[in-house]
Amino acid sequence: MPSARPAHISVLAACLTLATTSAWAQASTLPVTPEQRRVADQVASAGVPLSELAPDAPSSHTVVAGDTLWDISKLFLKSPWRWPELWGMNRDQIRNPHLIYPGQVLHLVKVDGRARLQFGQRVGDAPGDTVKLRPQMRISALDSNAIPAIPLHLIQPFLTDAVVFDADVLATAPRIVATQEGHVIVGKGDTAYARGDFGGATDFRVFRTARPLLDPTTKEVLGYEAPYVGTADLVRPAEDRQNAQGKVDIVPATLRIKLAKQEVGIGDRLVPAPQRNLDRYVPHAPDRPMAGQIASVYGEALNAGQNQIVALNRGSRDGVERGHVFALWRDGDAAVDRTQGRPQDIKLPDERHGILFVFEVYSRVSYALIISVKEPVKPGDKFTQP
Repeated sequence: MPSARPAHISVLAACLTLATTSAWAQASTLPVTPEQRRVADQVASAGVPLSELAPDAPSSHTVVAGDTLWDISKLFLKSPWRWPELWGMNRDQIRNPHLIYPGQVLHLVKVDGRARLQFGQRVGDAPGDTVKLRPQMRISALDSNAIPAIPLHLIQPFLTDAVVFDADVLATAPRIVATQEGHVIVGKGDTAYARGDFGGATDFRVFRTARPLLDPTTKEVLGYEAPYVGTADLVRPAEDRQNAQGKVDIVPATLRIKLAKQEVGIGDRLVPAPQRNLDRYVPHAPDRPMAGQIASVYGEALNAGQNQIVALNRGSRDGVERGHVFALWRDGDAAVDRTQGRPQDIKLPDERHGILFVFEVYSRVSYALIISVKEPVKPGDKFTQP
């Protein structure tokens, strides 16, 4: 916990801003939609309407290790992703998100039909240190002790595992052609040999043959999902070497398997490992109506439940962003109306039954974590803005 006391901090700004060890300069690049700016401007001077509070919103909460900003917002608001309404900052300051740390005490103050949060006495502080929140900036380096916005451990593995390519680029990617001592498969620490254009890269992810992801309705190919196998480092580049007979020997590149989620085998493909930005997941609703369907359930399962990953048939070209929150819908059941003599087939209304959180976006496909759900989720199920 930092030693300086955060005077005039907006904990509202902290709600649902992911804390990392990134520098302050990086924190100023958070994307903010026009709608979020409008709402923040509106709330800055007025607070949050009581109607937006959760029915059982507590009068106070002490932040503890293990809390997430999503959980804390859920304590106070009906919809935890509606962070601008709890933020209460103006346009200039909305680009300056703040942090919240274990030990800080939050008090919910209700005045004239509006609600605001205040910092109370922090655990370990002297009495009389209550600080009223105002939409002012606190410029400081981000701290790894700050609590995260969402349960990052649920999605972090998929940031490597779940990959969609816009085209079947694996068909022409470098491929493993042989393994150490003729083994059929190899694992962590073993040696493998590969051929192809490495493009100067030395750090690779290993994938198996990609499968097309199809739109549930149109059957159009949205992208190619590649099963993740592991990672490998380039130890020695390939070369063409002339032998004693004057012929040219083709010597493949040498790889060391660094990580193996599955056994690595001949025919697996190599893709340079990208730089991953894990430090900005700000949950927010889309600023316009949006709808789509579940394209697939990640992995081998036919259905998905809470904390599982699904692919959506909408991507960046459709306006989907990292952090978007969507509502899951279940098709209404078929039924029969028998109340007026002759039976008549009817269809019950679709029912909302879950929440999705988008954490990775490609051109035409996105990956989302199922935050909550009442019934199993399957390909073809619908989603909309919350």
